[in-house]
Amino acid sequence: MTTQPEIAIIEPNTLSSLGLKSILEEIIPMATIRTFHRFNELMDDTPDMYAHYFISAQIYVEHNAFFLPRKRKTIVLASDSPQFQLSGVPVLNIYEPEEELVKNILKLHQHAHHKGYPVKDMPPMIPPAHHQELLSAREIEVLVLITKGLINKEIADKLNISLTTVITHRKNITEKLGIKSVSGLTIYAVMNGYIEADRI
Repeated sequence: MTTQPEIAIIEPNTLSSLGLKSILEEIIPMATIRTFHRFNELMDDTPDMYAHYFISAQIYVEHNAFFLPRKRKTIVLASDSPQFQLSGVPVLNIYEPEEELVKNILKLHQHAHHKGYPVKDMPPMIPPAHHQELLSAREIEVLVLITKGLINKEIADKLNISLTTVITHRKNITEKLGIKSVSGLTIYAVMNGYIEADRI
């Protein structure tokens, strides 16, 4: 039995910190997410117990003596700037639209090496009570194409079915899963192994 991963967010901006915390709680429901406004608060805690550190670029620069040895566990919250990419530290571009942000967090999570929790080991996103209502094979095909960013007409053309049928499948998928947003459906598809994070 694996222990629950603990994730630290060290970010002075309260809104960014809380926003990222709520996204991570949706993506990695079994994780414990702790937020710190300052590096010193992390140091007063148990700094080495975390599976991942999501940190602002400024904190990374000021305290890289701590984060460099933990590079594989550290994700810098920044724009997609070349100076961080060159350092080999994973960067999460916080200025991207929500769907891209979610996809990139999923990719980072899936490729985490040190104390990483591979997607296949994660519990399903929907509660077990909903499992009698699993998706049909065709609904899974539609779901995968939705996560790849295809619109209804493109899905209809690709699967050789009518537009009305695609709309019906989408309606059934959202009703069965209780998930309406594309980013939510993407999380569900990746977590349940219907698609790999790098294919979205």
